[in-house]
Amino acid sequence: MVSEIAEALPIFETARLRLRALRDDDAEALLVLHGDPRVMRYWSTSPWSDIAQAHAHLQRARRDMETAGVLAWAIANRDDDRLIGAATLFNISTSHRRAEIGYALASAQWGKGLGREALTAVLHHAFGARQLERVEADTDPRNAPSLRLLEGIGFVREGLLRRRWFVADEWCDTAFYGLLRKEFRDTSA
Repeated sequence: MVSEIAEALPIFETARLRLRALRDDDAEALLVLHGDPRVMRYWSTSPWSDIAQAHAHLQRARRDMETAGVLAWAIANRDDDRLIGAATLFNISTSHRRAEIGYALASAQWGKGLGREALTAVLHHAFGARQLERVEADTDPRNAPSLRLLEGIGFVREGLLRRRWFVADEWCDTAFYGLLRKEFRDTSA
């Protein structure tokens, strides 16, 4: 069953991608994505190992869209609509006109500019239709490709929280990044 909110979730098409609502038939691809230790290396949880985790994620995403106003997109290949990643706007505050962004991309797709393409589409929506003034990102400061992606779009590093996450017997820091509407650099053209 598709909720009203999922039906209202805008679909974005870029040169190579389609950002659309998550579907039940994305479960296997989500398990591959979140089960990849390279993708999950700097995540705040360990890699998934069971399809039940993907199904639980899909249920949680639906519930969060309905109750918390979370906007969760599948990043799919435009040609075959196969999920290769995910992007989310969450902790959306309409009164403060801010939100947080999260994203993951299959490791086989790294280095092709697809992350930039997907985030640019989401940020156009955030600063356009949603009229946000600020979008924030939380990333591990050791994740150099993610830092380059954020900085390339215009995000500015604003702080560091040491030992914020304990994942797989390792303490991890958080680098906080912020992007104001006027600083957004659309490099998709």
